[in-house]
Amino acid sequence: MQNSNGGLKNHNYYNKVLYQTKFEVLWETLRKNGLVKHSLDFIKNTDLFKYSPYKSLTDDQLLVAKSIAEEISRNLSQTFIVHGKPGTGKTILGTYLCKYLLDQQETRHLKIGFVVPMSSLRGTLSRVFAKVKGLKSSMVIGPNDVVKTKYDLLIVDESHRLQRRKGIMGYGSYDNVNRQLALSKEATQLDWIMQSSTYQIFLYDENQSIKPADIRPVDFERLKAREFELTTQMRIGAGNEFIDFIGALFSYRKPEVTAFKNYEFKIFDDVHKMVDAIKAKDSSHKLARVVSGYAWPWHTKPKSTSNQDYDIEIDGLRLVWNSTTHDWVNSPNAVNEVGCIHTVQGYDLNYVGVIIGPEFTFDPINKKFVIDRSKYFDINGRNGISDPKELELYIKNIYHTLLTRGVLGTYVYIVDENLRKYFKEVAEGKYTENLPLNDKLEPIRSPYVEAIIDIPLYDSVGCGELMYADPVAHETYPVPASLIRPGAKYFVLLTRGDSMNEIGVEDGDYILCRKNYSAESGVAVVLIGDDATLKEIHYESDGLLLKPRSSNPEHKPRKLVEGDEFKVLGVFVKKL
Repeated sequence: MQNSNGGLKNHNYYNKVLYQTKFEVLWETLRKNGLVKHSLDFIKNTDLFKYSPYKSLTDDQLLVAKSIAEEISRNLSQTFIVHGKPGTGKTILGTYLCKYLLDQQETRHLKIGFVVPMSSLRGTLSRVFAKVKGLKSSMVIGPNDVVKTKYDLLIVDESHRLQRRKGIMGYGSYDNVNRQLALSKEATQLDWIMQSSTYQIFLYDENQSIKPADIRPVDFERLKAREFELTTQMRIGAGNEFIDFIGALFSYRKPEVTAFKNYEFKIFDDVHKMVDAIKAKDSSHKLARVVSGYAWPWHTKPKSTSNQDYDIEIDGLRLVWNSTTHDWVNSPNAVNEVGCIHTVQGYDLNYVGVIIGPEFTFDPINKKFVIDRSKYFDINGRNGISDPKELELYIKNIYHTLLTRGVLGTYVYIVDENLRKYFKEVAEGKYTENLPLNDKLEPIRSPYVEAIIDIPLYDSVGCGELMYADPVAHETYPVPASLIRPGAKYFVLLTRGDSMNEIGVEDGDYILCRKNYSAESGVAVVLIGDDATLKEIHYESDGLLLKPRSSNPEHKPRKLVEGDEFKVLGVFVKKL
């Protein structure tokens, strides 16, 4: 009644706490009677709850949303930048605007695209859009997709992750987009957005830029856009004071507040205890994860030639990196793994345990941070950087981002003892020196990138039950050029099921296949009617035998004979 059609403001109505308490009691009664399934804690941890356009907005979110909607409907401005630190609700504002604009008479005709540069977060938001009336999963797109049609409005989440032509994967695909748009070779993804839409909304935090490929702040400054800022902290229970505190850790200054009510911040001296504490929080609260900067090589990645079955070793504790980059925070084994920055940027965690690796240290004599380039293993985040201050900025931004993921608490373990001591002094309010920081970025020189080719990605192929074979490739997947034979045609498939796990293909893997409609016996993709499956095939006198290669005894061979509608599409090359 208070909101009507004017937006979902979070009103502080009379006896609000009392009514919220009554609702929580009522909900549990509904559960006991079998009328609802999940607990409120479970629902609050779901992506649909966190990113829903129906969430109540803060005062500043509502003000920004209404101002932008009005200016678009009256054509007063075309380009908008919404600044906001971690946890200020930039993504929620973006999803809300998509829904709100399509519900209003003046703007419901708009063709809207929601651009998300990171593929993992893009998949999450695509699933959210699919469950909201009036929105479609196809509205959630990557930067390369903007050239496929002309949009009235493009809303770009995590705009700081848009790319320029520096240290990227897939130069060929990148250059092809520039040619389609008749742009110069050095045009950026920001240029693509501007040319492919009439109106643009950029949700932006320049302090979350983490590698040389990210667009520079000066590129956004040139837009002469209408600018807004979100300030109310929505993610972190300790609010803006904690954000300022984390900023102080990286800025050689004394924070205004170092103790936070109803929020846990703790620096551990023992990594074993920190990991155990995160696992305990995951048991009690869910969504508690250990994360780190890329300070150790990835020995356990698929198809690795390394015989080492762990990636990280600290004081006898052995850990492995994230086993998937797609929705890792919700993956089954995530609590036993360590996530990198690419798996958590844009996500909320209830508790986060951050391991600050040996690439980031502190010089107590000269009182400054020191970066050990040899211990930073993100190739695309390191190569092409000749200025040590630039690499320092990116690594600091990575840890700043990781340290602002926790809704209820943040735990920290720091490998370098001097850096750990410095962080503790700041956290205890003992560090009083204010030293100048020069974070200005210098032009990047000597860019390097491995040759990459973008291959059409289809979703999906069954490794167990048959899966519907979508004939349309909705995006591409970067594949090293060394795997591609000249003249051959390839495609990438997302697998579902465990019927081929003995050859290393697990549920959720991406596989590279070469088109071959007359493939000989071996592992191949077979189309049966409208369904596709990956199996070991054997030609027999009376038909085609499909054999699973699985440790799961439920999977049985299947014989296709004359009269069955089937077709061999291609041969399996390797898991990516």
